[in-house]
Amino acid sequence: MATGKLKIDIRRQTIMEQLNREGMVLVSQLSEKLGATPATIRNDLDMLASEGQLERIQGGAIRKTQVAEGWNGSVVPAQQSKRVIAEAVLSYIHNGDTLFINSGMTTMAVAEVLCLRKKLNIVTNSLMVANYLAHQADIRLILLGGELNANYGFTYGGDALEQLGRYQPQWSILSVDGVHPEHGITTYHADEAMIDRTMIARAQKTIIVADHRKIGRVGFSHICGVDKNQLLITDSGCDDVVIEQLRERGSEVHVAQL
Repeated sequence: MATGKLKIDIRRQTIMEQLNREGMVLVSQLSEKLGATPATIRNDLDMLASEGQLERIQGGAIRKTQVAEGWNGSVVPAQQSKRVIAEAVLSYIHNGDTLFINSGMTTMAVAEVLCLRKKLNIVTNSLMVANYLAHQADIRLILLGGELNANYGFTYGGDALEQLGRYQPQWSILSVDGVHPEHGITTYHADEAMIDRTMIARAQKTIIVADHRKIGRVGFSHICGVDKNQLLITDSGCDDVVIEQLRERGSEVHVAQL
């Protein structure tokens, strides 16, 4: 009994250590890493959530106390920012629309509200988005194949790019790590940068979803510049000067109020 309790404690400690490093964990990823069944991992996450140590999301968990600091020093819960951004996205999407969606916590928030629309056709490289939307009967979903980044739950590579070439959706909805007036749109994940560029090129219009922490920031991998075919949706924690600079570059900016 004591041995069993020790194993549980070690497993849950390992889960929390990975969560604190990465900000997000997936059931499938933890199951493989820890040699436990998905049901066991879900039970661990549920218990840790009940203890207030993390917040459960579809297919995994995120840190319980994720907060974002606004440009003026105010503190805003990150999930609150993502939610208001997602609700703003919904105002542009209509029943029957076709969409590309990449991976990220903000696009996951978008996926959660897209269920309020009917007969959407969605192509994504995000395992988390796909896992969530797969349960929605009124959405036609295509998950891109290819190589897998197991740590962050997205597919990439030549096979994924080839698949993207078959589609021409109305919208590309992208979660990114940096939006800067001069340095453009960037991401930390070089593997996904080409996927994002192709999604932008194939779609009629692109919606960039990024909370105020990402505005004015520059990530590792360049995706594209700021231009008039992009709609940036962010929240009201941004520096107004940077927002005006983005508009001067031709980007349409929608600031969702917290």
